[in-house]
Formats: sequence, structure tokens, C-alpha cells
Amino acid sequence: MKHIALPPSSARLRGSGGFSLITTLILLVVVTMLGLGASQMVLLSERSTRFDRDQQIAFQAAEAALMDAEFDIRGPNTSLAQRLARFTGTPDDKVNYSVGCGTGTLLGLCSDTPVNNKPVWYGVDFTDASASARTVKFGDFTGRSLSTGTTGIRPEMLPRYIIEAIDDKTPGSSGTTPKVLYRVTAMGFGPRKETQAVVQMIFRKE
Repeated sequence: MKHIALPPSSARLRGSGGFSLITTLILLVVVTMLGLGASQMVLLSERSTRFDRDQQIAFQAAEAALMDAEFDIRGPNTSLAQRLARFTGTPDDKVNYSVGCGTGTLLGLCSDTPVNNKPVWYGVDFTDASASARTVKFGDFTGRSLSTGTTGIRPEMLPRYIIEAIDDKTPGSSGTTPKVLYRVTAMGFGPRKETQAVVQMIFRKE
């Protein structure tokens, strides 16, 4: 049997064909990696946008709760006269504000005494919407409703707040009649209960 040697040109063509295959495979791997990276970036961007949207919904709900608390303190609202009597702007109010926050017409009225060296609002469960909750749900004492529409992305639950009566230590405000300010802490919720925003304000009743 005779062995026929390939011409040099044919050997070069077979070698170049193998090189082209390797180059093509490398290019395919690179393109695949770029595609995966791009898809990951798109997913991360979508998640970030969704998180920002949900956080904005929670923040706006919390802001609405602060406004509701203003109506609760100052009126006009639909609450009972006993409730309005808790906001006289004098230290007498503090008698009705209890550690752990009150119930009934005293619902959400909390003593500003720290609990375990932590602010009162730090230990209050704003996510509790049961009958034994110690926070005020939006509209409880004002009769107002939170405008969220009927379709689209909405808060999972209504925002809630508490009110503390604190001494007015503003320079020049003591005068002959001591006064108190009202510290309102509110929590709003996004489309999921776990998405939360907490805002706080100090309110002076005219």
C-alpha cells in the first residue's frame, strides 16, 4: 500500500480551518458572556426602578399620615370631643399620654419617656393593624380617606402614626405659661408590607 503525501498547500488549509473553528468558538463564548452581562444589568436596573417606585409610594403614604395627624391635633375632624381635649398645647396633655401608647380615645398618644434607653417610636409596632394596635390608622379620628385610586400600584395597608407631647424648649417660648409640642411619627407602606418609610415632624398647635 502506498502512502500519498498531501501537498503543502492542503496541509496549510487544514491547519487554518482548525484555527478558524477555535476563533469562532472563542467569539461565541465572548458574545454569550456579553449577552449574560447585559441581561443581568437590565434585571438589576428593573429591580432598582421597582424598589424606588415602591419606596416613593411608602414615603407619600407616610407624608399623608403626617397631614392626617395635623387634622387630628388641630381639627377640623370627626373625632369625639374627648379626643380633641387631649391637644390643649399645655403640659396638662402629658397626663393622658401613656408609656406604650394608649387605646380608645387615647389611641396612639404616647409618653415621650424613653423605653430601654430608646425613643418611644422605635419600639412601637406600626405594622400591627389588629384591634389591639397602639397606633392610629389614617382616618381613624378625622374621617378622611386616603386617595389611592382603584387600579394600579397601591399601598398594601393604610399608613399609621403615633403622637407624643413633648416640652416646648424653643428659646423665648417658655414665658409664663408652659407649652408642649407634638412629635408625630408616621409609617407608610408600599405595595408590599415589607416596604416601609418612616417620617417624623414636630407640630406646634396654634
